[in-house]
Amino acid sequence: MKTIIQKSLQQSYSYAEYRQLIQQLLSEGKTTGPKQSETMTHYTQLNEKRMTRLDKRDRLTPALREVYDQLDKDYLWLVITEGWCGDASQIVPIINAVAESSPKLNLRLALRDDNPELMDLFMINGTRSIPVLVTLDPESLEVVAVWGARPKPAQSIVDEYKKLEVKPPYAELSANLQRWYNRDKTQTLQEELIDLAQHHLLSKDTIEV
Repeated sequence: MKTIIQKSLQQSYSYAEYRQLIQQLLSEGKTTGPKQSETMTHYTQLNEKRMTRLDKRDRLTPALREVYDQLDKDYLWLVITEGWCGDASQIVPIINAVAESSPKLNLRLALRDDNPELMDLFMINGTRSIPVLVTLDPESLEVVAVWGARPKPAQSIVDEYKKLEVKPPYAELSANLQRWYNRDKTQTLQEELIDLAQHHLLSKDTIEV
């Protein structure tokens, strides 16, 4: 596992580099990953606008800031993502904002399809769902916690879709998910990141009740 993680980190990106990569690919009519199509490029264009919108102002709640201010250890956050992923466009900018707010967090991003062995280590419910946030000890690369691939209410939307015997077009599922993200305004994601910190990143002595 450690070797796979090390290899993926060597070809990982900072958030700024990730955004720059997506913008460069879009200028060439492309997206990340081996599967190229007008539809995938269209999704990526929408995602670029979503990420830009989320990056424009501080959206972190005081509760989330307070919890991550209590970190007393350094952590490496490794996110598995792709530019065409609608969930990632709503989630990764917030993860980046949390990392930027804390000197204890170092964020790196790895592309799923460039790192299949890494993805196979962190599949969600047996699938290569993204984004996945892997919290690592920066020295040993030991896995501390894994979160993904989307907030629980959004995951429920996907689960219900999968149960349907006759499934509507995937575009309908994607639209339903994006409507949920727009209504939720990152609140559930932030609550789940608070839960992640309280249960995995903070020692009992540092958790404020």
